[in-house]
Amino acid sequence: MFKPHVTVACLVHAAGKFLIVEETINGKALWNQPAGHLEADETLAQAAERELWEETGIRAAPQHFIRLHQWIAPDHTPFLRFLFAIDLSETCATEPHDSDIDRCLWVSAQEILQADNLRSPLVAESLRCWQTGVRYPLSLIGEFNWPFTEGVKHGSA
Repeated sequence: MFKPHVTVACLVHAAGKFLIVEETINGKALWNQPAGHLEADETLAQAAERELWEETGIRAAPQHFIRLHQWIAPDHTPFLRFLFAIDLSETCATEPHDSDIDRCLWVSAQEILQADNLRSPLVAESLRCWQTGVRYPLSLIGEFNWPFTEGVKHGSA
């Protein structure tokens, strides 16, 4: 059965800068937006907020939905990546709680678009999507019969 990885990502903007997390994978420092996998019994927006806190130490809720990307990684892993926008009034200090994150950086759009160390092409594509100015309300993503109740069987659609 086909089961793509469901992930969330936060494009965080403040004072003309964008928040990037840096992690070392196979000996190379790679950039990504704060991102990660959806966990059981959480909404997509909750997952985005959790991942932002785990990877940066920043507590902020997504304000808008930007885009859903369906992507197949070079290793043939399929992904559904939900991209959220968070606009802050100013850059702030970061403190990653996830041991996989080496550091967080506030960088310009140009630095991201010209970087040769992006974890995936979705990092630059997410920025380009943000730059279009198109924002969708979070209500576009609905949770049906949420939270799960005793009478609902997990795993059925």
